[in-house]
Amino acid sequence: MAVKVKICGITNYDDALAAVGAGADYLGFIFYPPSKRAVTPETVREIVTKLRGEVVVPLLVGVFVNEAADYMAELLDNCHLDLAQLSGEEVPSLVADTGSVLYGRAYKAVRPASLPEAEAEAEWYTIPDRPSHLPGLLIDTFHHTLRGGTGETGDWEISAQLARSTPGLMLAGGLRAENVAEAVRQVRPFAVDVASGVEAAPGRKDHVQVRAFITAAKQALP
Repeated sequence: MAVKVKICGITNYDDALAAVGAGADYLGFIFYPPSKRAVTPETVREIVTKLRGEVVVPLLVGVFVNEAADYMAELLDNCHLDLAQLSGEEVPSLVADTGSVLYGRAYKAVRPASLPEAEAEAEWYTIPDRPSHLPGLLIDTFHHTLRGGTGETGDWEISAQLARSTPGLMLAGGLRAENVAEAVRQVRPFAVDVASGVEAAPGRKDHVQVRAFITAAKQALP
């Protein structure tokens, strides 16, 4: 089965529609004001309402950093989003506890510095018998301060080892149309994630690059 693709950092309807038309499986909207790709709930609700009225949409993801569970669940509902990506220092219970308001609709993004750290985080945050549409874990490039979106390529050897033991691994970090096929062949992830690698400017997608990225990712494996 072809790898799934998430186009993240969507800020406007035209970019969302282009990603859908190119075959994206997930669209990501960033609710983290320090990000260059941050959007307001009002903007996301407007984009999503228009999308759902005109096309068959992929899964829609809200990206959060250290927000309260109730707030994230409410925002998912109000903006008609499907999943939450937790990109801060959220506790495992938000994802893996059956009593969490986000259980079954959230996954964790991690930026491990080593394989043992990656394996420990996978054990903490992965849901047993996860729904097939739900990524098990997102692995991004390690950085001391930034929470993704660095444009720097991660350690694919660590990611490949983690992919073998973690169902539903999504790979992020420095991916572009030129290198995503090789990343898919080396890591064998469930999905790949890109934001800056398909941009004309921060928050604005290059539609040609979006199409090239999705095509390269999905054709990487026979």
